[in-house]
Amino acid sequence: MLTEIVPPAFDIDLELLYATADNLSGAPIYRAPVCLLHPDAARRLADAIRLARGIGCRLRVYDAFRPAEAQWRLWHAFPDPTYIADPRLGSNHTRGVAIDLTLVDAAGTPLDMGTGFDAMTERSHHGRSDLTADQQRNRALLLGVMTAAGWEHYPSEWWHYQLPDAERYPLLTDAAAGGRLM
Repeated sequence: MLTEIVPPAFDIDLELLYATADNLSGAPIYRAPVCLLHPDAARRLADAIRLARGIGCRLRVYDAFRPAEAQWRLWHAFPDPTYIADPRLGSNHTRGVAIDLTLVDAAGTPLDMGTGFDAMTERSHHGRSDLTADQQRNRALLLGVMTAAGWEHYPSEWWHYQLPDAERYPLLTDAAAGGRLM
């Protein structure tokens, strides 16, 4: 049911930070760096890849499908519903229809978005006017690419996008990934 997102089928950079200790929990959340999405989201990602290429950029993916087991680990590390969905309610990542990503330039350098991925502060919110003009422009570029490809943004995280009507997709456990993540 899930589509694996890997080059060369998807022309992206993968930096799946939750498979490393370099994330807000300080420990790996996943045991393997596997990037998966629902097929509907994978098709929209392909559109976003094409649009990013048109502006001389590529997409770098930090997270995609997140099993329910992983959502609990993140919640225990940072139980703030502004940034981490309460696993009792479910995350759109756990539905396989949300993705965390950024734009990188032709040299593979991430565009400056004003904060790093998973900076759980108000400075990470969309529409910030206290960022430099370049940072605002970079966020607007990412927003334009993703919304033109049919994704919705999440107001509190510049890196998070999800499919419209995400709630219509079921919540999934690691079993949907063949037990590859947890």
